[in-house]
Amino acid sequence: MSNTPMAANPLTRAVLEIDEYASGLGWDQPARLFALVDTARLRTEEPALATQLGLQDEPEAAGLTPIEQDEIPADRPLDEFLGTIAWPDAVVGCALTVERLMLPPSAESQVPQGLSEKKLAAWVAEHPERQEVRMTVAVLRDGARESALRLREKDSPTEVLTGPDLVPGLAEALAATFED
Repeated sequence: MSNTPMAANPLTRAVLEIDEYASGLGWDQPARLFALVDTARLRTEEPALATQLGLQDEPEAAGLTPIEQDEIPADRPLDEFLGTIAWPDAVVGCALTVERLMLPPSAESQVPQGLSEKKLAAWVAEHPERQEVRMTVAVLRDGARESALRLREKDSPTEVLTGPDLVPGLAEALAATFED
């Protein structure tokens, strides 16, 4: 049974469940992609898989079940990889968890102009105010979005920030995987 707190909606619960799973794996992990499927539909249409995932004992409340996908290729840019994804109809949403370095807004004025992406990443990695963050972002076919952010220095389930617009660029990239 998950230690994820009860969230108001199924998408937030799914994001927090994925965040908890990623947290259990530790830091310095590769990006992970998840299909989100309707739990009730999964139980009905794929009872063997539902049993394998331990869903037979879950309450019958509406929910989403995250199913981890194959490993994301490390030799390919994430946005390029996401552009190759097409989901079957049974997938109602998707989620991605990824670790990145970020700077506080106060450091924005210090960013050197004209750096290549690689040099900018190296500059951020050396910045004294950098923070390691794990971002879990989910989108549904209907446009709903949710995110969870966890800082490495505050690695606690009670310190996870959630909201629909925390990582808009990544949410847009995930939403594009549902476009025809």
